[in-house]
Amino acid sequence: MSSGVHASHKVKRSLADEVLVRSCLLGDEEAWSALIDKYKSLIFSIPIRYGLSADDASDIFQSVCITLLRDLASVREPRALVAWLIKATARQCALFKRNRQAFVNTVIDENTVPDTGSLPETFVQDLEREQILRETIAEMQPECVRLIEFLFFSNPPLPYDRVAHALGFAKGSVGATRMRCLEKLRLALEKKGFC
Repeated sequence: MSSGVHASHKVKRSLADEVLVRSCLLGDEEAWSALIDKYKSLIFSIPIRYGLSADDASDIFQSVCITLLRDLASVREPRALVAWLIKATARQCALFKRNRQAFVNTVIDENTVPDTGSLPETFVQDLEREQILRETIAEMQPECVRLIEFLFFSNPPLPYDRVAHALGFAKGSVGATRMRCLEKLRLALEKKGFC
C-alpha cells in the first residue's frame, strides 16, 4: 500500500461515523475499510469478554462484519453505531454459544448465555469508553501510538530497553517520552469528555 493510500485510509478512519456511514452506503470501498478498521478491536473484544477463544472471536467478527454490510442502511442513527455494533456482536456471541451447546447436545445453562436484549448498562458503557480510548490513541502521533502499544497493550508488557530498541530511542528517554505521550492522551480524552 502506498503512503498516500495509507494516509488517506488513516484520515478516513478518523472521520465521524455519520460521514463514514454515508460514504459506505454510497459504495466507497475505502470508507468500508476505514469503518471496519475503526471498530475491529471493539468487535473482537466482545467475544473475548464472553469467554470465547480468539478463533471463535474471529468467526464472530466475520459474522458481525457481514451483518454490518447487510444492515448498515437500517442503522437509524449513525452516531449510535457503537451501541449497534455492541448489540449485534453480543447477539452473535449468544447465537454462537447456543449453537455450540446444541452441537454438543447438552443443556444450555441460561446463566452462561447473555441476554442481548438487556445488556448491563455498565457493560455497554465500558465497551463504548474502550472504543473512545482506542480511537483517541489511534489519532495520536505514530511515535506515541507505538510507545503506548508496546508499554500497555503488549502481553507481557515489554521492558523499557526492548521498547527503546524497537522505537530507536535511548533507553533513558522512554520514561520522559511516555510521560509526554500520556499527557497528550489525557488532554485529548478530556476534550472528548472521557475523564
